[in-house]
Amino acid sequence: MATVSESKKACAVNPLKMSQPLGACYAFMGVDRCMPMMHGSQGCTSFGLVLLVRHFKEAIPLQTTAMNEVSTILGGLENIEQALLNIKKRANPALIAIASTGLTETKGDDVDGFLKLIERKHGETLAGTRIVYVSTPDYVGAFEDGWGKAVLALVEAFAEPVAARNPRQVNLLPGCHLTPADIDELREIVEAFGLEAVVAPDLSGSLDGHIPETFTPTTLGGTTLDALSSMGASIATIAIGTRMTAAAMALEDRAGVPFRVFDRLTGLGAVDALIQHLAELSGNPVPAKYRRQRGQLQDAMLDAHFWIGGRRFAIGAEPDLLHTLAHTAHEMGAEVCAAVTTTQSPVLAGLPCEDVLIGDLEDLETRARAGRAEILVTHSHGRQAAARLGIPLLRTGLPMFDRLGAAHVLTVGYRGTRELITQWANALLEAEHAAGPQDWPLPPESVAAAQGSACGSGCGCGSAMRADSNLS
Repeated sequence: MATVSESKKACAVNPLKMSQPLGACYAFMGVDRCMPMMHGSQGCTSFGLVLLVRHFKEAIPLQTTAMNEVSTILGGLENIEQALLNIKKRANPALIAIASTGLTETKGDDVDGFLKLIERKHGETLAGTRIVYVSTPDYVGAFEDGWGKAVLALVEAFAEPVAARNPRQVNLLPGCHLTPADIDELREIVEAFGLEAVVAPDLSGSLDGHIPETFTPTTLGGTTLDALSSMGASIATIAIGTRMTAAAMALEDRAGVPFRVFDRLTGLGAVDALIQHLAELSGNPVPAKYRRQRGQLQDAMLDAHFWIGGRRFAIGAEPDLLHTLAHTAHEMGAEVCAAVTTTQSPVLAGLPCEDVLIGDLEDLETRARAGRAEILVTHSHGRQAAARLGIPLLRTGLPMFDRLGAAHVLTVGYRGTRELITQWANALLEAEHAAGPQDWPLPPESVAAAQGSACGSGCGCGSAMRADSNLS
């Protein structure tokens, strides 16, 4: 059991965490024809927009209510009204998803009340566009909290009970730590058992890096509103990450769909549990390709444990991602000597380390140095810390702006686990000192001859050294 504590520093130095509204908007980007919008100043949206553009190297749809000093004091009704009408006129999205920020939360804007007034006034103009609002003040919580609240808001807005269930349909509720490639892999696994997956939200449809045939100002793909409405017809819900428990419970309460939460899907035992669950849901045997992938993972674990076993890892990540990485490293025989995260979560107490700190990257660097860490695992903002520590950095999570292919990083399933531990082992292998000619000690007589030739006493030691070199 790990002890969870929180940093009491007066300020964050090289912050690890990102804000709740950004996490919520990131989730909304997994809905087809959606326009996420932050209710706050232009700067609140601009910083988040730049971060996502640098991570994905893609155009990111994100709007703002552009609050200023006057509108903040008087209230944001007019700003929200104007923003909704402009977005409807120019983009005509299927969904406008609003996330609040610390600015408007501090003022205390009654956004739910504003939306009712706007609906009564402009109902005909806004027809055909759904509006969802989620409260995400950025002075509490972190990125993962915002994602969880957004998915919960989608479930509460669209999931409805149905008279008859689809015996082949299951819901997938992915956590914010899963990449578009991870979601694609999970969908492929589900479909291999003869099932259909409704993924909410589905970043693999919108942020997987594809080029659309025509320009669209909204999201390029993802879960449709019809698919969200059909979640109540599923026979089961599979939630990935503890943060998704609330959304899975809400879906069960609203539509009676039973759920199971997998705290991670990286690691041999964790993937085995998913495969067994899908076999039970579908009544079909495990496909042969997953039996083969399991064997490949076992072989990779045997190969990699020589470099990972006994090594000291320092990890900084959102709670669900930290849980995944720490347990996978522990299962490979590594020691987690430093663990830093962003927000409270039930999974933190069960981490395989002595303590976990809710802090920043300075805290991670300090603890990594004290624990003599041999590898640093965090996002791209940890690169300076890794350079100062003189250890390799394994970039994971968001943002990853100094490498290409962030959307295609795979860490779930048998294949993803194999890729992850191989990447760890290769980084440690590359960091090992490669022996060269300068590492081989000279014979004692050669050392003595070399010292004598430099003494200038005319004792003949230089002749002896020349004779030795002739013999060689």
